[in-house]
Amino acid sequence: MLGKGLDIVSLEAIGCRCEIPETADTLEGNALMKARFVHSRYHCDCFADDTGLEIKALHNAPGVYSARYAGLSKDFDANMQKALRELKGVADRSARFRTVIALIRGEEEILFEGIVNGVITEAPCGNNGFGYDPIFIPDGYSVTFAEMSAAEKNEISHRAMAIEKLKFYLHDK
Repeated sequence: MLGKGLDIVSLEAIGCRCEIPETADTLEGNALMKARFVHSRYHCDCFADDTGLEIKALHNAPGVYSARYAGLSKDFDANMQKALRELKGVADRSARFRTVIALIRGEEEILFEGIVNGVITEAPCGNNGFGYDPIFIPDGYSVTFAEMSAAEKNEISHRAMAIEKLKFYLHDK
């Protein structure tokens, strides 16, 4: 998604096989925590992201706790079911997916954000994607992320928006 002209090296390629902490209470904090962890231990410029589903009626929960919403097991189906239970009978089902990417270049730290607004369905629909994709319909569409192909989702997703901003910045520099 970053295009040509950039040399991207995986964590595995630099020897990073450890669990990277993400214990901050914001998406921005987690993205920075992960990028700082890699930068300080492996002495390379890097970027990391964090993503969350923010549901208006649930005071933006699950948010930063999206992966662990129903417990530490990170069970996506249980997370979806918990959100649907908490929204039962709620008329305002507006929500947004938000991705924050933290880039560290030398001593510089920069954040890039992507947001897709939408609504939460009454029940899961679709088999593609992961996480909350089966219960999220982005604004302007009549299908969930899980009913879209990966290519379709990558054209409009929150992560795609944040990556586009990162890409523009990197190619501009």
